[in-house]
Formats: sequence, structure tokens, C-alpha cells
Amino acid sequence: MLSVAKIQRRNAWRYYIRGVAFGDGRCAVGQSLNDAQELAGLPPGRWLGRGLRALGLTEGGQVSERQLELLFGEGRHPDADRIERGLLDDGVDAATARRLTVLGQPIEEIEARNQTPLLGMDFTFRPQASLVVLWALGDATVRRVIERAHERAVATALRWLEDGAAETRWASGRGRAKTPALVVAAFRHIDNRDGLPLLHEHCLILNRVQRLGADGGPVWGALDTYRLYQNVVAAGTLYTLAMTTEVCETLGLATVPREVTPGLRPVMEVAGVPEDLINWSASRRQRIEDVLEVLTDQYVKDHGRLPSERGRHQLGWWAAQETRPAKKKPKPLAQLLAWWRASAILRFGQQLIDSLLDRCRAAGAAIRARVDPTVDVALAAVDVAAVVFTVREKFSRRHILAEARRHLLETLRGREYTQGLDDYIAHRALLRYSRRHTVTKPGRQAPAADRMTYTADFPVPHRWWIAPSQGTPPRESSRYERARVASLAVQNAIRDARIRADTATEATTSASSAPADHRDLEGETASAPHAVDHPGRDAAPTPAQRATAVQAHQQAAMPEEYLEGRTTDPATWLRTPKNLDRLAAFTRAADTRRRAMEDRKAPAADPASPVDGRRQEHEQQRQQPDPDQGQGLRP
Repeated sequence: MLSVAKIQRRNAWRYYIRGVAFGDGRCAVGQSLNDAQELAGLPPGRWLGRGLRALGLTEGGQVSERQLELLFGEGRHPDADRIERGLLDDGVDAATARRLTVLGQPIEEIEARNQTPLLGMDFTFRPQASLVVLWALGDATVRRVIERAHERAVATALRWLEDGAAETRWASGRGRAKTPALVVAAFRHIDNRDGLPLLHEHCLILNRVQRLGADGGPVWGALDTYRLYQNVVAAGTLYTLAMTTEVCETLGLATVPREVTPGLRPVMEVAGVPEDLINWSASRRQRIEDVLEVLTDQYVKDHGRLPSERGRHQLGWWAAQETRPAKKKPKPLAQLLAWWRASAILRFGQQLIDSLLDRCRAAGAAIRARVDPTVDVALAAVDVAAVVFTVREKFSRRHILAEARRHLLETLRGREYTQGLDDYIAHRALLRYSRRHTVTKPGRQAPAADRMTYTADFPVPHRWWIAPSQGTPPRESSRYERARVASLAVQNAIRDARIRADTATEATTSASSAPADHRDLEGETASAPHAVDHPGRDAAPTPAQRATAVQAHQQAAMPEEYLEGRTTDPATWLRTPKNLDRLAAFTRAADTRRRAMEDRKAPAADPASPVDGRRQEHEQQRQQPDPDQGQGLRP
């Protein structure tokens, strides 16, 4: 998971010295950063990124307090003091010597235009709650495996941002250039503000990169931070996929979906970690939910309706801000580990805590026994394209790539995957199931592939209302729930067509002396790469058997909640007569209220009025059903 914050104020580096570089606490005034970190048992910050060579820094080197102040406080070279002294000794005046140590445009010039300079960005990486619980309550070997996987996943995500998203711009955006060399200061934290376990990494990305100038020499300029913000979700999914896969493969674990918020995407947690133990580590969630309920009630009173999906996200952000506690003095890791273990044993018992890893390995072995480490690329491309289109309607390659990584995480359940498979699925989804929405204007250069927008022609399901349990009010189906319905409908249609085609091909092959060149629905051979098969068989399977194996694999990889009907997916919850009766009751009540409001508020209208005529025509059009709905893919 990845979150982003801005580093804007000129004194923001002081906050990061006391609140980030020192941990989730406060460093005493006058105490050096290294002394404070050593006293608290915190690891020192380290430098990352390919742009360190231009500053004379080495990757993995320790970050000092003065370097943070110069880079993220003044926008100057991290060794500006030595450079400035050398220039003064050579006879250069003080103003010129200081100007020569500035990276790019001076902050003073930006502030003179009444603009707020952006000095950097704080990218915070953190794993799922179940991995944090295993890290906090496991032994030294488990912690070392999770920490190493965390470091490698952070490095992988930063390398991907450097290669695919890092750009510099100048001349008000008229000039652009790729700059695959970022300067990053990384600081690791081990707990949250309540003192409970929360392994996460603050990566401070400097808003300065180097490019070649007109004379061929190096020139420092600003990052195109908007492109970095656009690729945050794709980078976060890459981090989650890389870390979860390495931990599960090393420790023999597997993942299962966990619904955190009804209607939103499930979080793939480690199988075997109890829900109560996860809630124990997430101490703020209950406080956020209580405040969110109060904010939702106030929203209904002010607006007379329930908040939309975007409104719920904004109210959730406000609830998180209001429940955010103050920072405290950090404690050494050894002391925190002892306190976390004692607290968990008192609440859940020593038997559960001592056998937690064995419990997770047993659950992982059961899942690995029925989920093969293979992916049906054809169905994966359909799923990715249908979900992204239903959620966004217009999308870019970064959205498809992020959804492809989610698909791998949900399908493989922590198993190893072929490197580059996410890019291949994204490419196939764009090539076969999407069409370009960006139109290049005459006389202008076509935009790059990662800047184009696409759309698709999948049928969009109607909205519906969901009646949750525990007496809470009904809510409208989310975009993600509607996207899952659209994806499953198209996948089932493809499976049926594939089985029918394979059955017909098998009959033709058995009747003919020469084998026919079988091709599937997309026009490729049935033995394509990444197809589900079982090596080691005595005889090669028939096309129908291969199609059945594909369907069985997909069913095996589906979460237990989908198979057993314990999910918010409307394909399962609407099947019971009880829920159908409840939905009909809610619909009748809503219609009664709507008619009462229309009878009370509607003024006497002139039948000959053109406005009323257009309104009646619009109402008639809304009442007519769409002939294309429910007919599969549109031509």
C-alpha cells in the first residue's frame, strides 16, 4: 500500500527530522539526529535512487541532518557548505557562491511570485495488516524475511517509477524529458502513534532531477510531480505484489481476500491470521468508524441524502484526520516486541500466538494444494479490461497495469509469477478489449503510449441497492461491485464459447485422419504460453479437457467467500428469497416517498409549456429499456 504527502514549507524538513527521520516521535531540541536514533534504537535513514551519483552520494549511505536541511529545506547541494567555502576561498562573492550551490530555480524566486515551492514528496510504503502481525509476533527469522522482502519491494517500486514515470519539465511544461534518476531519502518506522506494530517506510523524493541542457551540460530542474501522482496506484500494487509474493514463497504461506469496507476491493491478507488479531493491530479503525458514522449523519441532515461513493471517501479522510493522535516518544524495537507479544498473549492466549506461524503455513498449504501457479492470460485480460472500464469508463495504461497486478495477486494467492506477466496482461487487455479514445489533432505529434486514454464497449450493469446486516441502512452498489458483475458475465461467456469451440474441434479431429490446427476464441493456439496444463501426464489432453482444466483452475483460484456465497457480490447475495423480499420492501418504500415528495413539491405546470414537454419526453425515454443491455459484448 502506498500513500503520498507533499513537502512544501521551507521548515518542513524540521518536521521530518523530528517526526519521520526520528520515528513516530519527537527528537529533543539540540540533540543530533544520529544520537537520537541510536538512543531510541531506530535504524538510520539511507539514500536510494539513481540520482545520487550526480550529488556525490552513494546508495545505501546514511542520511545526516544537515543533508536533509540543505536538500529538503533550502533546495541546495547536500555538500553545499564545503562547496561554498571553496568558492569563497577562490574569491567568489558570497551571493554568487550560494547561488552556485542551488539545485535548479532558487526557492526565493518562487516565493517572490507568491507561489509555494514544492520541495519533495513523501511516499509511504506499508504492507498488509496480516504481514505486520506476523512481523511483530514472529521470531527473528520471520522478521528478517519480512524486512528483506519489504526492502526489495520498495526498491522495485522506486525503480519502476524511475523507469516509467520520472520526467522533468521546463518552460511551463513545453519542454519535457525522461529522467530515470531520483534522489530518495528512506526512513523506516516500526510502530504507529498508538505504539502498536506498523512496519512502514517513508521515502522522501527530492523535487529536483538532472537533465542535459542546450549546451550538452547537466542542468537541474523540477520533477513532473503530476506524473508521479498519476502512477501512485500502479506503484503501490507493484510493491504489494512483490512483497506478498516473496514472503509467501519463502515461508510457505498463501493469501485470502479480506473485506475491509463493504463495496470496496478486498485486501489480500495472509491465510491463517485471525480477524481479531488483525483488528488488534489496527487500533484506530474502530475510532474512525465511530467518527465516520457521526459525519455521515451530519451529511444526511445537511444535504437530505446519503453521500456518494466519492463523498464516503472524503468523509473517511476527515474521520481519519480527526482521530489522529499526537506523536509520542519512540521506544527501542526490543522493548516494543516484548510489549506487543505480552499484549497479544493477554488478549488471545499464548497457544494462538505461539502457533501463529504453523497455523498460517497449514492454511497456506491447503490453498497451494488446489491453486496451480498458472494464469489464464485470455481470461485475465478480459477481467482487467472489464473491471477498469466499468469503474472508470475512460482509462490509461497505468490503470490497466495496476488492475493486472491485482489480478495476479488474487489469482495466484501468493505463488511466484513470471516476471513481466503483468505488462503482458495489460498489453493484451489494451490491444484486444479496448479502443483508443485520444484523438491526435492534425499537425501535432501523437502522445506517448502511457499518455493515451482508452475506453471499451462492455455492457455496464445497472445500479442496485444492497441491504447489509446489523440493521444498517441500505447502500447503493459501488463501482467495484458493478465491475465484478460485468467481468464475471464476460468471462462466463468466453468460457462457454471456448468449451463449445473445443468440443466441436475435438469431434472434427477424431473424424479426420489429419490433426486440425485448433485455435481458441482469440485466434491463438490452445497450447499458448501460461495456459493451464498438467505436465507429466502419459498422454496429451484433448482440447475439451484443456478447456475444462482452465475453468477448474479459475474456480480453484477464486476466494472461498465467492464460492460459498459470503460476499457482497450481487451474484450471490441476491439469490436468497429473504434478500429479494427485503430489496422489494426497500424499493416500495422509496417509491412511496418519491411520489409523496413529487405530489407535495411539484407546481401546477402548463401542458403546453416546452419545458414540460421536454421533461415528459425525457421521462418516457428513461422508462424504455435499453435493447443492448444483457446481450454480451457490443459489436
